[in-house]
Amino acid sequence: MRTIFLDLIALFICIFLSANILVEIHAQHKNFYFSKSLEGKDYTTALLLGCGKHGRVGINPYYKYRIDATVELYQKGHIKQILISGDNGRSNYSEPEDMRDDLIARGIPACVITLDYAGFRTFDSMYRAKEIFKQDKFLIISQNFHNERALFLAHALGIDAIAYNCKDLKANKSKFSFINVREYLARTNAFIDCYLIFKRPKFLGKTEKMSSC
Repeated sequence: MRTIFLDLIALFICIFLSANILVEIHAQHKNFYFSKSLEGKDYTTALLLGCGKHGRVGINPYYKYRIDATVELYQKGHIKQILISGDNGRSNYSEPEDMRDDLIARGIPACVITLDYAGFRTFDSMYRAKEIFKQDKFLIISQNFHNERALFLAHALGIDAIAYNCKDLKANKSKFSFINVREYLARTNAFIDCYLIFKRPKFLGKTEKMSSC
């Protein structure tokens, strides 16, 4: 029994290390911090990854920075369509609708925004962007730690993607911050989903068209 337990620990460590190394590899040269870096790149559809609007005190800064980044990229002409994918699984809680409303309030036309209400996980958002909304080439908008995993998922799912890194929190600069430690485990889970158990999203459904003006 002890031998089996030690073997399982060794297996987990191997998967953990492999997943995090692969995530770093697939993010290389595809993850950008400055909008100027997107000039000349033909990724005019954006996948905005959702998160909750409200934090423990006031507006969630991750949410605010993603909205700010999306507005900047649209105003500078880098993106023309926006697919917002997030959690809508509880009453009075809709990440896609909150983001849409705030983008419209900042001057982005409603007709360029499409909502995916079943983006319960990053894996679901990426998978559904391709299979439901028929998008196989797009720009991902989120924070760097999140974008790296999303780019790994894009590669696994056969999606041509690059990413734009929104402003992050200073507390996340440490590799051992809570959010980064949690992300290392999320990367491991993403690897297992894609290459070991071949997971599918919680919901699929019929093909949906992207909105356009």
